[in-house]
Amino acid sequence: MKIPFDLDIHNLIDDLRDFSWEASEIMLYYAEQIRNKDEKTNILKSKSNEDPVTLADLKVNELILQRINEKYPNYEWGVLSEENVKFNSKNNFSKSCPEWLWVLDPLDGTKDFIQGTEHYAMHLALNYKNKPLIGVVLIPEKDELWITDGEKLWLEKSNGSQKIINISKNKELHQMRLVSSKNHRNKILESLIEKIDFKKVITMGSIGCKIASILRGESDIYISLSLPGRSCPKDWDFAAPESILKAAGGSITTLDNEDLIYCKEKFEQGGIIIASNNSETHGDKCIQIKEIIKKYDLYPLSS
Repeated sequence: MKIPFDLDIHNLIDDLRDFSWEASEIMLYYAEQIRNKDEKTNILKSKSNEDPVTLADLKVNELILQRINEKYPNYEWGVLSEENVKFNSKNNFSKSCPEWLWVLDPLDGTKDFIQGTEHYAMHLALNYKNKPLIGVVLIPEKDELWITDGEKLWLEKSNGSQKIINISKNKELHQMRLVSSKNHRNKILESLIEKIDFKKVITMGSIGCKIASILRGESDIYISLSLPGRSCPKDWDFAAPESILKAAGGSITTLDNEDLIYCKEKFEQGGIIIASNNSETHGDKCIQIKEIIKKYDLYPLSS
């Protein structure tokens, strides 16, 4: 495994583990507080319906950036954080991303967090040449830390127990269980889901939580469909989830079965993105979904 300079991969994973469980304590503390109506107003720092921000977002962001800077003060890598992009225009690598770049979403699924559900997560990935390599997805309410060192994936609990995860399931498209967005649905996606007629549809927030549901075997496929000109997921929504799913034998691509491209303008991951539990059959699933979209003229396609 080639990683920056003289950095030892095992030490890095140990540090990511420590950082993550620290973050978990912060997230669980504020999750408990936000369920208290009297405390909720104090925890909400931005009440935007489209893009809310809480103290948990800010505190976890501060923690992770501080830990990375403290532990690795002399390493020439960048850090791309959702919260820093929101509040600091100087934190912008979209024109020239560093070869090695940390991509952080301190609280993915903020709406679910505010609503008091368990479907929120922290994403942290180390991208190499704009591709996720090393990554963690932390789901505090389930006491789950999904970790990949770029080769294998495993699941850890806060007590230190570990479980190796490998998924590879062959299913026809209509036999698959879809995990879909709870707070970001639209009529075109609803129509597509109806036309495919999945065996089951599960809804939840946080892309990290959705991918974890695929890794657990609770679901098989996820479709992200963003309307042209509207808000869409960003790099920090997909980098860490992509790293863990690929390490387990799954795949995340565009509808045309092309790799996601990171560090584009505004860090946007628009259009239609498919995540599934089997990289070998993933391309076929993309073709089938695209044919359904074309047949019913559901979405503007470039080809």
